[in-house]
Amino acid sequence: MNKELFSYLFVLIALLVGALYYNQTIQSPIITSLNTIKIFYHNINQSIKNNFNEHFFQVDTIQDLQQDLLKYENNHLVMQELRSEIHDLYQKNHSSLKIETNVELVRMISYEKFGNFNRLWLEVSDYNSSKIYGLIYKELVAGIVISKNGRALALLNQDIKSAYAVHIGNKLAPGIIHGNNDNLLIVNFIPAWFKIQKGDEVITSGLDNIFIKGLKVGRVLSVTSEQGYQNAIIEPYYRSIEPSYFHMIRSIR
Repeated sequence: MNKELFSYLFVLIALLVGALYYNQTIQSPIITSLNTIKIFYHNINQSIKNNFNEHFFQVDTIQDLQQDLLKYENNHLVMQELRSEIHDLYQKNHSSLKIETNVELVRMISYEKFGNFNRLWLEVSDYNSSKIYGLIYKELVAGIVISKNGRALALLNQDIKSAYAVHIGNKLAPGIIHGNNDNLLIVNFIPAWFKIQKGDEVITSGLDNIFIKGLKVGRVLSVTSEQGYQNAIIEPYYRSIEPSYFHMIRSIR
């Protein structure tokens, strides 16, 4: 009797797990509820950390912030100078170009599925599910953000569906980069007449309306040729075991 009851419970649990895993109708409200709980937990956890740091690490924090402030003030002056020069250049050439990049800090809620560290649910306010967004971590490209069930899902660089346009090397050879669910990335469709070498840097091209131009992605490890194109294996700069916050590019020029 015990064996029959155990078998019955095992089959029932297996069916329940299968339904939850494959049925989007069942998944959607459960994921929404779990994400709400996780956001509440993250808010409480962050509040406790902030209060703890505020009371016990005030001196160290103030010193670090003072150093950062000096650095940011210097960078701000440099950016102001460049902005003025660019503005004057636009005026002289009667250019209608505008720089309107909109970047927002976003927080990770959880991994999409257990065991897959390349897909993360994000907490994004006023999310527009009709667009694809660029994801950055400390000025390095981390991946893209897509919509799944109306929510923001981050596909990190290594995910096979994370793809965007890049330039390679000093000659700015064009290509499309994507993950392969491994530690390395792949750039496809590089024209054969470009000479690609090991060590060439890979940056975003800005031609996909996802990223601005010039963000760092990684370096070339090897190159192969196939049907009139070249493919390159890339070692990415961004690597993170415990991601928490990212910057998401909402819009570019």
